[in-house]
This record gives sequence, structure tokens and C-alpha cells, in this order.
Amino acid sequence: MGNLISFMKNVANGLRESGNYGTAHIYRSSMRAVISFHGSENLPFRKVTQEFLKNFETYLRGRDCSWNTVSTYMRTLRAVYNRAVDRHLAVYVPHHFRYVYTGTKADRKRALDKEDMERLMARFPNQLRLRTRDLQRARALFLLMFMLRGIPFVDLAYLKKRDIEGNVLTYRRRKTGRMLTVTLLPEAMKLIRQYMNTDPASPYLFSLIASKEGTEEAYREYQQALRYFNSQLVILKGVLGLTADLSSYTARHTWATMAYYSEVHPGIISEAMGHSSITVTETYLKPFKNKKIDEANATVFSPFRKTFLKISC
Repeated sequence: MGNLISFMKNVANGLRESGNYGTAHIYRSSMRAVISFHGSENLPFRKVTQEFLKNFETYLRGRDCSWNTVSTYMRTLRAVYNRAVDRHLAVYVPHHFRYVYTGTKADRKRALDKEDMERLMARFPNQLRLRTRDLQRARALFLLMFMLRGIPFVDLAYLKKRDIEGNVLTYRRRKTGRMLTVTLLPEAMKLIRQYMNTDPASPYLFSLIASKEGTEEAYREYQQALRYFNSQLVILKGVLGLTADLSSYTARHTWATMAYYSEVHPGIISEAMGHSSITVTETYLKPFKNKKIDEANATVFSPFRKTFLKISC
């Protein structure tokens, strides 16, 4: 039988060599978490029992990992284990990962409300304008992501100048491979013209990546740009006094939520965002569906409230 850690290293290296740097990064992160839990790189597949997996889940939660992070690690382990079974390095066990979490929880607010969006769109205070050029750019990119139907930061970073013809943007989702076409709002065009890459030698629409697409250097530049973008959004939240957290995911969740509250059908939202299925979209909307149902319940009961109070007295 084989060793889980050495097999994970081989899989991660193979992903890296094929240019799947993001997936390779997830595999390496998952592998480091397993090593930290197990205390050694010597981990035969036979020791990866259901009890081992459950204890690993408990360990991750004890380190304050979110349920979604737990799920990412467990799904990665499951993919590795299944590969090992196919290569006869591990024994097939039916429902081996049944008792650990491999789903997706939408258990916290990730979207901005109308008031926070209005604060984001308002002018910066005069005393802040001159010394917050990076914050202004972060805010502009965030608003642009929102206006482009919640485009993920990775897709924004890799946009090319040639992707725009007139007022139409066409690009391929890096995660799902789906082609999306967006008719650009005048406000979006204004932001693009203001912040677009002016280097004639660069194919990229924005100056977030410089290296050739598909190289490890480009991936590292994207990761660095993402980290800096998120750090600027944290500062921006404090500067503007926003009530909700800001991150690269927030624009996407906000667009989906506001579209849902505007009575846009989840199927249309799914198409607009380029999700692989409507199930993904429903995960985004789950907390807000519950809130909407509660509001409907209150509305239905409202005409009877006075009568009920009289009966109660």
C-alpha cells in the first residue's frame, strides 16, 4: 500500500506542471494541514480510516477553520484517496467520507446592504482623497466587479484589452470555462477607461498581472494582487464605516443577493454569473431566501396583529 503524503506531493506536482497552479496550491495546503495533524509525513493509506478523518475534522475546527475550509480539505483528501484507489494504492471503502463535512455552508452574511453600497459609491471625504489613491482604485475595482454581474477577481485580473468590443465585454470564466457576454453600463465604461492598463505592450485590461498567462509567475502575481486588494478592502471598510466585511467575494455575493431581491429568477442569476449549475447559485442565496420567507410570514400575519392583541388582552 502507498503513502498518502508522498502521493499528494506527486499529484500536486503534476497539477503544477500542467499549469493548474490554483488547484496545486489547494492540494499543498491540504497536505500541510494533514501533516500538522498527523505529526509526520509517514502516513500509509491504511491509516486513513473514517475515525482518522473525523479526528482530522475535529482538529481543523479546533484551529478555528471555517466549515467551508474543512470541506475544501476533505474534498481534496477524497479526490486524492479516490485516485489512489484507482491505482490500487489504497483499499476501496464504500462511503469512506460519509461522516465528515464535504458540503458548502452559507452560514454568514457575505453581501452588502443598500446603505453600505451607497457609502461605497459616494465621494471620498475631501481630507482622504489625496492620500488614498490605492483605496480609490480598490473601491473602483470592487464597484466594477459588482457592475460586471459579480465577476470574480481572478477573471477581472486576467481580462484582456481585446475582450472589449464597443460596449460589450466577452470573457471565459476561469473556474467553469463558460463564456459570458456583458453589455457594459456607462458607469462601468467610465471606470474601465479611468483604471485600464495604459501599457501598449501589455495584453491585460488592468495592471494586476504582467507575466504571460498560464505561467507560474502570472499566478504568483495574481495571488499578490488578490492579497493586496483584500487588504485595501479591509481598510476601506473602516474608512467608510461599513457595517459588513469587504472582500473579493463580497461584490459577487452582493450582486446575486440584490438581483434576487429585485425578483430576478435564480436561473437567470445563475446564467448571469456563469455558475456551473443553479445549485451553486442557491447556495449563495440560501440565507437571503430564509430572510425573504420570514418577511413574507410577517406580511401575511400583519393584518391580524391588532385582532390578536385584543384577544391576548
